Amino acid sequence: MEHKQSPGRRNFIANSVKGSIALGVGMSCPGSLLTACSPSMRVGASMAMTGFDQKPLPYKYDALENIIDAMTMEIHYSKHAAAYSTNLKAAATAEGVNMNDPLFWQCMRPKQAGNAPIGNLQLAISKAFGSFDDFKKQFGDAGKNRFGSGWAWLYADNDKNLKIGSSANQDNPLMDISDIKGFPLLGLDVWEHAYYLKYQNKRADYVDNWWNVVNWDFVQARFDKM
Repeated sequence: MEHKQSPGRRNFIANSVKGSIALGVGMSCPGSLLTACSPSMRVGASMAMTGFDQKPLPYKYDALENIIDAMTMEIHYSKHAAAYSTNLKAAATAEGVNMNDPLFWQCMRPKQAGNAPIGNLQLAISKAFGSFDDFKKQFGDAGKNRFGSGWAWLYADNDKNLKIGSSANQDNPLMDISDIKGFPLLGLDVWEHAYYLKYQNKRADYVDNWWNVVNWDFVQARFDKM
């Protein structure tokens, strides 16, 4: 009997490919946020630039101390994220063709004093949310108030307006099933395995401290290519 894959699985694969391009290439395709590249260009870019293999972490496990401890980073990256990558490869093989974690790693860097966006990104954030402090509060609330596992996002809608939102589990703004739609610029993982060893049930402390390690140069580069 012929085995047919469910629409849900096919949609997951399609969105994972689309997400891989968005995260790995950083919006290298010109034009509108989500529709500029043809499907063949998307798949080709994904396989060439990101593939389905887990990429090396861009810093050492202890590089984000004392915001995120080395043991959490190692377990999160080498166990949880590695399992997602393996499962995606298996699903892709089954179809004959994880977005969120690759973005999370690149959105962080070792702690820097006075860490904040500058230039046109800072102006856009202030215009959209009132001020950088207002943005941090709204974004932080999105992460703190997400029920269960999920993500907080800074993303751009189809009109390139900056928005803040959250998604459940491994959903992201590129997915049809997500409550929010757009192109992700900055993502915060609020699954318990991202913070529990250091912060236990104090998710709010994790979210507040996380601002010290945000890689605004990476976010800026994505913003500039919109």
